[in-house]
Amino acid sequence: MVIGPKAGTFEPGYLGQLGMDMAAVDDLMAHPDDKPTIGLLPCRTKNTVVAEYALRGDGAPIGGAEWKTPITVSLPKQSKSTLPSSELLEAELGNG
Repeated sequence: MVIGPKAGTFEPGYLGQLGMDMAAVDDLMAHPDDKPTIGLLPCRTKNTVVAEYALRGDGAPIGGAEWKTPITVSLPKQSKSTLPSSELLEAELGNG
């Protein structure tokens, strides 16, 4: 799975970036028995109509989601210790 969190509003161009990351994972990291990589694109806010149109023509297994609380609130305990904090991610994205 490739997760491409965005601190701002959903933009259709994010799908191309995520699709490229997914293709790289499939090509460089996946085992021959693995299923195709799944992409998740959580954004701070989304325009549902724009997101639906952007995702409609794409055959890749990509899902979008809107979040308002730190994404780590709903993560399993074992995942929390392996992922960066939401504060670190926001700082890296220039919104911290």
